[in-house]
Amino acid sequence: MARKERTPRRLVVDGETFMWSVGHTHSALGDGRYEGCSETLDIRLFKARGRLRIAFRNGPNRIVPEGYMPSGAVGLTDGTFLNLHEPGTVRAMLDEALGKGWQPDNPLTEEMDGWSLFDAVATRRGAVPSE
Repeated sequence: MARKERTPRRLVVDGETFMWSVGHTHSALGDGRYEGCSETLDIRLFKARGRLRIAFRNGPNRIVPEGYMPSGAVGLTDGTFLNLHEPGTVRAMLDEALGKGWQPDNPLTEEMDGWSLFDAVATRRGAVPSE
């Protein structure tokens, strides 16, 4: 199940226009319950077919919105959080993904684990644990 509101926003980087949106998904168990919450950030080059999906899945010491946090909030139990709705966070995620080899003109959808980018982006964004 996914949120219906995923209106793409624009981000211009070095003359290239990217479109991005934040979403939330989880798996239905068939008995009315859900599991496996994941907050996602989709980025694509404007007019390109392919895209990058950066997924933040819940897990030990990892916090994603599960009805308790606002949309786009991902963080660690130490109090370090990022807001995926902030263009600066999206830009930092894009830069890190490009550094890890993502090719924006690839026609396929590629998925990256958001937690593998989290520390570098949190450092770039000056995110510090809350006390």
